[in-house]
Amino acid sequence: MDNVSISGSNQSPCNSSNYSQPNCSTSPLWILYPDFYIWLPVVYSVICAVGLTGNTAVIYVILKAPKMKTVTNFFILNLAIADDLFTLVLPINIAEHLLNYWPFGELLCKVILSIDHYNIFSSIFFLTVMSADRYLVVISTLQSKRMPHRTYRFAKIVSVCVWALVVLIVAPFTYFAGIYVSPDDAESRKSCVLSFPSPESVWFKASRIYTLVFSFILPVSTICVLYSLMLYKLRHTHLISNGKALDKAKKKVTVMVFVVLAVCLFCWTPFHLSTVVALTTDLPTTPLVIGISYFITGLSYANSCLNPFLYAFLDDSFRKAFKKMLEC
Repeated sequence: MDNVSISGSNQSPCNSSNYSQPNCSTSPLWILYPDFYIWLPVVYSVICAVGLTGNTAVIYVILKAPKMKTVTNFFILNLAIADDLFTLVLPINIAEHLLNYWPFGELLCKVILSIDHYNIFSSIFFLTVMSADRYLVVISTLQSKRMPHRTYRFAKIVSVCVWALVVLIVAPFTYFAGIYVSPDDAESRKSCVLSFPSPESVWFKASRIYTLVFSFILPVSTICVLYSLMLYKLRHTHLISNGKALDKAKKKVTVMVFVVLAVCLFCWTPFHLSTVVALTTDLPTTPLVIGISYFITGLSYANSCLNPFLYAFLDDSFRKAFKKMLEC
């Protein structure tokens, strides 16, 4: 039975993507890589604190401020919920990292690894939905058409469908998540990992390809097509009407969605590129490789605490609502 970790923050080198190393040591991480052992909890604690505070503030503002109840903001609300959910479980990942074993049981293991994967899929899925929404808004504005079906209620229905899709896609990972004890570990330490049946290498590669396709290739390709069409339409309209087809408010929202998307891709692209590397090469487990792996994981985690700052900088209504909340 193979053990494959998805939470790069809390595993020893034996549980990295290069799980097939024959000479992989089962020594505690603090002995092998003391710098990683010390700094990782600090970095992830900061991500947890900032992400939990910022996303909770976003959720509060959208739910409490009547003017914030828009279609785009409802999708942002779901993004914040996904990020908040992930940051809530980060302390458990930090605890496993410090203890160098999993003490919380199999049920919580399945929950934590499922939420880890919800974070991978939900963010890009909601950004895809937001990009599609922006495309439809821009096109309808350029054509001077109304969108009677684009309502807050419709946004709720779409969001429920997205979450249902995420749960369905993550279901295989939930099934394979479990407790694993390496036969080479003299201390019989438990790990919370994805435990695949034989042939392990085939299942491992299939899971990485599955994640790469559904959480990156398909949604990013869809987003690229939508924004390419949008830019083409806007450029064409600019030639005809000097770019006045979009009013200022709609343009600002479109820019905000685009920037949030760009930051998401910046944070997650290295993670998915590492999948390609894992599938095509057999890197040795060196301090440099482990350090790069942790950096990539940390960068993807950091995306969960960046979005609230983007909303505050790019959207006047969010900035005013945040300020009003702080004054209270």
